[in-house]
Amino acid sequence: MNVVDSSAWLEYLADGPNAENFSAPLHDLSSLIVPVITLYEVFRVVCRQRGEDLALKAMALMQQGRVVELGPALALEGARLGLELRLPLADSIILATARQHQALIWTQDEHFSGLPDVRYFPKI
Repeated sequence: MNVVDSSAWLEYLADGPNAENFSAPLHDLSSLIVPVITLYEVFRVVCRQRGEDLALKAMALMQQGRVVELGPALALEGARLGLELRLPLADSIILATARQHQALIWTQDEHFSGLPDVRYFPKI
């Protein structure tokens, strides 16, 4: 299973220098887990930078994976991980979601660097 975090989705959608690193997990739809908070973050950024039409197209693409809602148990686990690892809110929810599904996290977000089960690619 794979979780592609918001920074990696944005890199892929913009066809940035690291986009190719995220292509394989994004095309493996049967293994793609999409934390609902990544929908929020990607929609917000794409809408601000490129407009609502492109943001909605990004949402349609992202929802081809298995979207995982944020419920009480996941929220509490995210809070625990956030405190333990000093992660921002969204990153702690993404990590909790990945761990709940025994998934690899694909990212270029430095907050995840060095954590187990993370494929980290530094921003170019």
